[in-house]
Amino acid sequence: MEDGYTPLVAIAGMALVTLLLRTGGYLIMGRIPLTGRVRRGLEALPGAIIIATILPVALRGGIVAIVGLSVAAVAMAVIRKDLVAVLLGVGAAALLRSYGF
Repeated sequence: MEDGYTPLVAIAGMALVTLLLRTGGYLIMGRIPLTGRVRRGLEALPGAIIIATILPVALRGGIVAIVGLSVAAVAMAVIRKDLVAVLLGVGAAALLRSYGF
């Protein structure tokens, strides 16, 4: 296969896998009764996914990443504006980096 097509094949493959996973999840969840326990589990998923994604980044990034993520989390909880929270978190990380951390 020519090198120019490799990224397109990879993107098409990822799109197909995503489609199959989403369709499969929809079909499987259509057969599971939504009890209170299942509903609570589904409601907890977004937070769990965010933590699972952010925690390794914070641990690898050291104190700067931890402070930046913490500032963004607090800003999001207080202000509830995504862009402002991201900008404050990045700003805090940049400030620490400028001081040599």
